Amino acid sequence: MSRPVLYLFGSAAPPVQQLSDVVRHAQATGFDVCVGLTPMAAGWLGGEVPSLEELTGHPVRSEYKQPTEADVWPDADVIVFAPVTFNSMNSWALGLTNHFVIGVVAEAIGKRIPTVAMPCVNAAYVQHPQFDRSVETLRNAGVLVLYGPGGFEPNQPGERRPEGYPWHLPLGEAARVAGAAP
Repeated sequence: MSRPVLYLFGSAAPPVQQLSDVVRHAQATGFDVCVGLTPMAAGWLGGEVPSLEELTGHPVRSEYKQPTEADVWPDADVIVFAPVTFNSMNSWALGLTNHFVIGVVAEAIGKRIPTVAMPCVNAAYVQHPQFDRSVETLRNAGVLVLYGPGGFEPNQPGERRPEGYPWHLPLGEAARVAGAAP
């Protein structure tokens, strides 16, 4: 029996720097993991990309493929997009698919691929009126957005807490949805 496929996507927020450990945890849970990054997150993890590829056995993607290129990933059973920045949340909700990972999660809504998102934003960003609209839009589209009580709760601007990012929440939901081992 094949393992369920998890697309693990991240944007450029400090917890993305923990992705290798998150991949290992997801694999221990029973997932075959494919990593996708926004271009900025790919830049942040530049030197780690080869080790992520070796760890997952799949290329790390941050750009759209050419129309003539074969798809190099297996189909997703579930997608986790975490951390999701203010920019990525709003782009996704507005359907602005200029980045590969945003395009995949936008299309996942129509394909009915279970998708779990957990933002990583500070308390100043969430005061912008578009943020709450984006969360509501995505939730209404069927995306499980782990934000607020029981999910990610914003920190104050400049307060970096990557070690406190609750990775267990989106990974637990992905395992529940995909039927992977707890």
